[in-house]
Amino acid sequence: MAPAPPVAAEGLRHVSSLDQARALLDPERTVVHLCTPPVARLGLLRELAAAGFDRIVVEKPLASDRASVREIVGLSRTEGLRLAVVAPWLASALTGRLARLVDSGALGALRSIEVRQYKPRMGRTLADNGHPTAFDIEPPHSLGVCLRLAGPARLTGAELDDMRIGDTVVAGMGRAELTLRHETVTSRIVSDLTAPVRERRIQLDFTDGQVVAHYPGAEDDHYAQLRISRRGRPETWDVFPDDALSAYLLDTYRALRDGTDLAPQLHLASRVVELLADAKDLARRAVPAAGHTGQRVARAG
Repeated sequence: MAPAPPVAAEGLRHVSSLDQARALLDPERTVVHLCTPPVARLGLLRELAAAGFDRIVVEKPLASDRASVREIVGLSRTEGLRLAVVAPWLASALTGRLARLVDSGALGALRSIEVRQYKPRMGRTLADNGHPTAFDIEPPHSLGVCLRLAGPARLTGAELDDMRIGDTVVAGMGRAELTLRHETVTSRIVSDLTAPVRERRIQLDFTDGQVVAHYPGAEDDHYAQLRISRRGRPETWDVFPDDALSAYLLDTYRALRDGTDLAPQLHLASRVVELLADAKDLARRAVPAAGHTGQRVARAG
């Protein structure tokens, strides 16, 4: 049975090729959204640059390996591309509140960050193979936040599990964990694509208190939650709107319109890819842990 043709929304026109799009659009007035998986991105960026499109919003992560991210950054420089990498968590109202808590020192010095990203993703994983590992799905969001809150970091540990559905095994697409060491802070990110529930939780431990917060867990309910515990004071709990993707897109379109320098954003996105590449390398080198067939665990010195 042939697939049904796409249904055009009002004002949306489907085209069959980049050449057809180029004939209809003025690159000087166009922002391109490149939504392919990271493994199918570099060639399309070259095609877009050749066609004259230079303002491009790229899905996260920027690339799936170090070599590709170097080529993308090099292409951006030689072709004068203005690349924005989708990073809604960095535009999130919750991330803004967390950053202010860290920067203000209201709870003392930040000591550790723990992130849980639980997202059942079995059906979509079986349907496509555009993301090489579970490191490429959810961790790019939280890793950028950890770098924003705690500064530059190096990888100190990584774990990776396969996804198992009955007799079907999808290599490297189950549970992913990475540990980072910042100057004075340790960050740990755990993502599980086989979890039975959704959760996007972040915990910050300070010398004088603790923060437990939740990013919105679904596209139909844009509310974040923030609990703050201070020594000797009652706990506070706040629930507030947080449509991070809309905020990110508004900020990005303003930046592209106003000529804002996107180099810092591209540098952060590149660093995220590099750290994830380090995690993949560590996990590949590890031997399976006893009693956990398919798991790969490694620690960096």
